[in-house]
Amino acid sequence: MIAGRGAEVEARFRESSPGAGGFAPSALGTREHWDAVYERELHNFQEHGDVGEIWFGDKSMNRLIRWMQKHRIPLDASVLDIGTGNGALLVELAKFGFSNITGIDYSPSAIQLSGSVIEKEGLSGIKLKVEDFLNLSTEMSGFHICIDKGTFDAVSLNPDNAIEKRKQYVKSLSRVLKVKGFFLITSCNWTKEELLNEFIGGFELFEELSTPKFSFGGRSGNSVASLVFQKT
Repeated sequence: MIAGRGAEVEARFRESSPGAGGFAPSALGTREHWDAVYERELHNFQEHGDVGEIWFGDKSMNRLIRWMQKHRIPLDASVLDIGTGNGALLVELAKFGFSNITGIDYSPSAIQLSGSVIEKEGLSGIKLKVEDFLNLSTEMSGFHICIDKGTFDAVSLNPDNAIEKRKQYVKSLSRVLKVKGFFLITSCNWTKEELLNEFIGGFELFEELSTPKFSFGGRSGNSVASLVFQKT
């Protein structure tokens, strides 16, 4: 298992936003920010072998893979990792036997990093592409499973018309996902109810996954939301 610092990532997203109804624009929503992040992480990997952060930690990846195993998703099902970063999820999917997996990211350095990590793990057959999910090339389509751990959160923080970018995200998802296909999303900025509202067109809630809970001031809630939608 690749180690990581998912809790730090989660905290940075929360600090950048007062809530889904009033997101504060943030550098976390810009390509320039993530290019700089992955250029730095690529350098760290080349110099020290540090693969960088795992979004939401190892448990989040295991949660998603357990769901796929529970529902007997075929190992040859086509799986798309949206905003793959360092490719940690791709590595875990491959280790569990999934053989038709693709990772995309709009940062070339992220794709270079994930390729290096995958090579270090001795894995092959994983497809990697530099792709902006909001402006996909025509060949990106026909996936049985799409997975997002934090990318929709980042899109929501974009300083340049984030509302329209969220709508474009949903359109892109509808285009790449097969009918009856599943979309697994993990978010630390959006609640279950808010995500249901965002993905109301063309998708229905299939299952809510159990996530860590917190208590503060006599109230309790979930630190992240993790939902499975099915395309209708």
